[in-house]
Amino acid sequence: MKPVIYLCLSLFLLFCSSVPDQQKKQIPNEPRLIGTCEGCEAIFEYGDKPLLPVDTLPDFHEEGMKVKVTGTIYEPDGKTPAEGVILYLYHTNQKGIYENRFEKKNWERRHGYIRGWVKTGKDGRYEFFTLKPGIYPDRNNPAHIHPTILEPNGKYYWLEDYYFSGDSLLTKREISPSNPHGGSAGVLKLTKEGDIWVGERDFVLGKNVSGYE
Repeated sequence: MKPVIYLCLSLFLLFCSSVPDQQKKQIPNEPRLIGTCEGCEAIFEYGDKPLLPVDTLPDFHEEGMKVKVTGTIYEPDGKTPAEGVILYLYHTNQKGIYENRFEKKNWERRHGYIRGWVKTGKDGRYEFFTLKPGIYPDRNNPAHIHPTILEPNGKYYWLEDYYFSGDSLLTKREISPSNPHGGSAGVLKLTKEGDIWVGERDFVLGKNVSGYE
């Protein structure tokens, strides 16, 4: 009986040692939600889509105000660009509705089809193209884009929404939030470059995020 056990153990150790280093590196850190956030787990729904520093959301080629949003994500020191950070984004269609156009059963059912993912490179930069979202039909909230962030170490949490300067529905809460997640208020000041309106916003990992270590 013992020789059989020794043989099985030897085969197991041989298999483990034969796993390529590259494959080992691809094993993700254990995801850990910081704070509370309904739907933040949607950040993991990119499937086999290759993630790049630039993404174009599905609505960009439809009718509406074309927008490019860019920025840099920094390490907690606020100076070092953060590499390998995933940013998940979603927003309403032009009617202010989170449209489940393709009848998905995952978080797209709630967040709608207008969503995307970017992943920073060594320079910490990100960029995405979309349309300026519509306002909710009840007109109680300004137009906005929801961001969620996932760090390479597995920590994920919500960030302050993106808003748009000049929106009549903006309040002090959006314009000058106290201790905003990610370290920056979300109101974008857009400038026109050709046919596209461009805004920029940076983030600092973990800044003002309760429970972040």
